[in-house]
Order: sequence, then C-alpha cells, then structure tokens
Amino acid sequence: MKVAVFGRFYNDTTTISVETLFNYLKKKGVDTYIETEFYNLIMENNPKTLDYLSDNQFDALDTSFDLLVSIGGDGTILRAITFVTDLGIPIIGINTGRLGFLATIQVNDIELAIQNIIDGKYKISERSLLSIETIPSNDEITSLNFALNEIAVSRKNTTSMITVETHLNGEYLTSYWSDGLIISTPTGSTGYSLSCGGPVITPDTNSFVITPIAPHNLSARPLIITDSTEIQLKVTGREESHLVSLDSRIATLENGTLIKIKKASFKIKMIDLLNESFLTTLRKKLLWGEDKRN
Repeated sequence: MKVAVFGRFYNDTTTISVETLFNYLKKKGVDTYIETEFYNLIMENNPKTLDYLSDNQFDALDTSFDLLVSIGGDGTILRAITFVTDLGIPIIGINTGRLGFLATIQVNDIELAIQNIIDGKYKISERSLLSIETIPSNDEITSLNFALNEIAVSRKNTTSMITVETHLNGEYLTSYWSDGLIISTPTGSTGYSLSCGGPVITPDTNSFVITPIAPHNLSARPLIITDSTEIQLKVTGREESHLVSLDSRIATLENGTLIKIKKASFKIKMIDLLNESFLTTLRKKLLWGEDKRN
C-alpha cells in the first residue's frame, strides 16, 4: 500500500496528528510519502519528527498511490484535490480544523480509521466537480479549471453591486443584481452556498445549486438544476473587473468575460468509513436533532 500525506498548516493538533499517523503507518509497513512543503513546515516546527521520510517526498502524484490522507480542515482537502485531479486516488481527511464536513477523522480515532482502511472496511463516495472555461481564456484558471465545492463570481474593489447575466443551456434565466453568484456542487452545498441561504443536498444527487450572494432582487432565491446543465455567466458593474473563485483559488476577470461552467469530466473519490455517513455528519456538524425532545 502506497500512501501520500498532505497538509498546509501547523498547530498543536497537527503535531499529535502527524506523529500518530506516521508512527502507525510505519508500524504497519505502509509505504508513505509526504508533500514537500508540508514536510518542510513540520521540520521547521518540530525537527527530527519525520527524519526517516527525508527521501519520501512528493511534489506531484501518479497512479501508483493508493490513498491520499489530508491533515487539516475541509479547505486542506479542497487544495488536496489539485494533486489528485483525475487520477482516481481516494482521499480521506484527518480533521484538525473546525467544522469538518469532508475531513471526518477525529484525532483520537486516527489509528482505528487507518486500520479500517487497511482492512478494506470503508465505502467510496464519488463527488462531482465543476469545470470552468472563460472567453477570452485566463491563464490562472486554465491551469486548474475545476472545483469540488463551488465556483463563484463576486465584486472586486467596490461596495457597489454587480450584475450577473445568467443563461442555462443557452436560454436566458435572469440577471442577478447582487454581490455575486455561487454555483455549487452537492459537496459544496454545506459550504459557502449554505451560508447564503442555499439548500443542503446529499452528495449522490445529480444536481447543482445557483445561489445569489446578497441579491437586491428580493424575489431571487437559490435554484437547483440538473448537473447536465451548462451555465453561462457575464458580469457587468461600475468597476472594470470582478473576481472568480474556484474553491479557495481566486482569479481576476475583466467585466464582459464569458464564463462557461459545467460538470467536470471526472470525479473525486472520498473514503467513507463504515461508522460514518453524510446524515450522521449533518446531525453532528449542524446540530440537527439537538432538542431535549429527542
């Protein structure tokens, strides 16, 4: 078994997680590699912790890897998919962040979780992604033109609203007068879209959600569409440019740029342990059912 480990930040919880994870993987004889920048970050803060991995670092992945373990929060997993791309390598996350809809392994459950994975006691959840194309093309977007959670357009350098002209499969829907617009996958429905009033969607649903950000059209509401829909956006406003974000990655586009968004040609594989499910996570993370009557 060949495992890649990725992280972005370092704190006290990271120390415990890293030591527990790598000691257990070493004990089980698992061939383990660590992303170079994460390795350097750990060695700066806790020298000699991972000396034995000095020759087992990676800057890119290939199909020889069986698993990627993300150490951090959901944002770290969103960045981890830029290494996995379309390779089909399953991902699981150890939660050293806050909410953790995607990173579901708690620090005190690391050894049990890894053993369950070694024993094959898990399920694979395939998550749809969004892809984006702009006309004219933008180099910042072209290199990594996909997102697991959402693609959003928003205002830049202004307190004024922007207008987002929206077409679905070539048919005009509406123009949103707002701070921006979110196109969310089912995975991203518990993220930015949810905070703007969007619905929660189970991960296996073949849908996307269009959610306006602070719309001035008081009748504008989130809209669920089939994930076979091609969405076209064009932004106008008082400034000459606006922002487009792909999960945590941001680029600047000139107003009038045609933005085409559709379902990506590949999916991301997330590992679900048998004692976890999306509904369990909803109850835990959103405190559903926290009522004395239950």
